[in-house]
Formats: sequence, structure tokens, C-alpha cells
Amino acid sequence: MSSLLSLSSITPRSWQGYAALVLLAGALLLWPLVDAAPGYGVGTAALIFLLLLLAIGADNFPPAIGVVSALPIIGVAPIMVMWFGFDWQSKAAVVIIMTFFPMLVNTVAGLAASGHMERDLMRTYASSYWQTLFKLRLPAAAPFIFNALKINSTLALIGAIVAEFFGTPVVGMGFRISTEVGRMNIDMVWAEIAVAALAGSVFYGVVALFERAVTFWHPSVRGG
Repeated sequence: MSSLLSLSSITPRSWQGYAALVLLAGALLLWPLVDAAPGYGVGTAALIFLLLLLAIGADNFPPAIGVVSALPIIGVAPIMVMWFGFDWQSKAAVVIIMTFFPMLVNTVAGLAASGHMERDLMRTYASSYWQTLFKLRLPAAAPFIFNALKINSTLALIGAIVAEFFGTPVVGMGFRISTEVGRMNIDMVWAEIAVAALAGSVFYGVVALFERAVTFWHPSVRGG
């Protein structure tokens, strides 16, 4: 029975090795982010725009839509590849499906976060629908939306890597992981997993910094 690899067995033994590892990490870090970004951006923007346009409240939330969150992504990914091909479109489709439900639930809850008293006050000021939306409901929903964005920053990366298992012939982190697993090259698999974790942390950190810049007025940010 083989034992687990020690840390020394998967770390370079020379400066040239460290330089090669940095270059490999940069390449591996770039691919999943490039694959995840289109689906993350398009899916988030389209869903938020639709919900703002319809102003769906928590009471109008259709429970049946939760079936999207139960879709097995490992089965959906190859279907998306067959439909959209091996390019970024198939990865974007998988990412959109994977990030749809968290964004939907949090945005709906955020739009319903403003109280009836605040809405009645806006009506007494003869505010239009769009004035109420942008000056009351959207600011109240901002912390909820950013919570979903932070959750989806890691889910999007996972979705892109899963899609690369099926939809990237020669490049991508998912392709490299599946290839190295087939070769029983476990040290490279662990290295790629570490790079994936680093990519997710970077993606999450960028969204968190953007949240602090946009919602600086919120008590949770000012108190932090």
C-alpha cells in the first residue's frame, strides 16, 4: 500500500524548479479564470437585470425554480460541451447553471429586504418605480448581492474546471488534472489543486475588495 506523498516530494529542489513552478502556476491560474469569467459576468448581469426589471419579491419566488440547484453538474457539463462546442461558450454555460441559484435566492431576498414603512415613505414623496428601485431597494439588496457574488466566485471556478474535464482537448486545469490522474502523477495533481485553491482565493478577494469599495456606507463594512 502506497503512503501519502510528503511535502518535500512535491516541492522543487532548485531555483530553476521554483521558476518553472511559478510559470506553471501562472498558466494554470489564468486558464480557469479565463473560462469562468464570461459565465460569471454574463450570468450575474443578466439575472440581476431581469430581477430588477421584474422586481420579484420573496413572496413571488417560485419554489420549483430550485430544481436548478439540484442539477448534477458532472452530467450537465458534457451536454453543454455537445451543444456549444469546445470553446469558452460551453464553460460559460456550465458556470451560469452553477451560479444561477445562489444569485437568484440572494437577489430576491435583497430586493425584499426594504421594509413596508420605507416603501410607503417613498410613495408619499411621489417617487417613481425606478427612483424607489435605485434609491431604496437596490441599496438594501447590495449586501445580499455581494454575498452571492462571493459564493459564486468559487462556484464559477469549480464549474469551469469541471467543464474542462469534458470540453478542453489540450489546455485547461481540468484537462491537466484528468491527464495527470490517468498517469498516476499524484504530485502534479496536488500542485494543480493548490493552484486552483489559490485562484479561488484570489477571485474571492477581488470580489470582497470591490464590495468594500461599493458598500462602504453599510454598517457591516464600517464596523469591519
